[in-house]
Amino acid sequence: MGITTGSIVAVDRGNFESAVIATSHERPVLIDFYAKWCGPCQMLGPLLEQLVQEYDFVLAKVDIDRAQDLANQYQVEGVPDVRLAVAGEVLPGFVGALPEPQLRELLETRLQLHSALATGLNEVRAAVAADDLACAKTHLDRLFERYPNHPALTLEAARFLVYGSRFEDAEKLLQAIDVRQIEHYSPAQALIELIHLQQAACSETGSDLDPPFAKAIHFALTEDYDRALPLLLEIVSASRKYRSDGARKAALAIFKLLGADRELTQRYQQELMLVLY
Repeated sequence: MGITTGSIVAVDRGNFESAVIATSHERPVLIDFYAKWCGPCQMLGPLLEQLVQEYDFVLAKVDIDRAQDLANQYQVEGVPDVRLAVAGEVLPGFVGALPEPQLRELLETRLQLHSALATGLNEVRAAVAADDLACAKTHLDRLFERYPNHPALTLEAARFLVYGSRFEDAEKLLQAIDVRQIEHYSPAQALIELIHLQQAACSETGSDLDPPFAKAIHFALTEDYDRALPLLLEIVSASRKYRSDGARKAALAIFKLLGADRELTQRYQQELMLVLY
């Protein structure tokens, strides 16, 4: 993939100079001052250990109860306390347990690192866009070897299955994304909603809205949202009762897949509100 991933090392006074200071001349080091009795440390630690599998940095774990001299030297007053070591210099990081999106932002903006997983997912999408499904599957298989339980990969694999019209297999994958995986749970449920609507669209009701609805759901499942959303709004305007308000549900599912900050979401949310009210 062209991006190497990091490593984890336990650090105390004996190896601090070699494992942190010397190593930081070659690649960034995150120094995680933690304690086993610390609740926030138990939340942050697994996140950092997950991210080190994606980004090229060293995670140096310092148990302050075993390395009190280091904690005193760097004036650690509360844990978790994460410092950044770059080019031999130890810099301020953050105190407390940050959520995953903010941790990624720190790695990508302050340390200029790139996720190997994100690079791999981009390769999958490029292969699908080129209609090279064999290549896409090869990329997915390799990624699953490295990140077998990562929700972002599970979601991308489900999209791949949807692209190949393997809707039942896709839904089974999506069901594995837990509600606690907040960033990925909502889009996973939205994709399940679209799969169910696609299955409903296969049965005709005798309505003139059947063909545009089927077309809109097809566009939505193939991520052609620019063509899906106008059709769905036309159906909502024509009949809220059609397929138990299925067009509105499909539009809301698309908004969840896109994300609230996307221009397309904001524009069509406003248009949907005008149609509804």
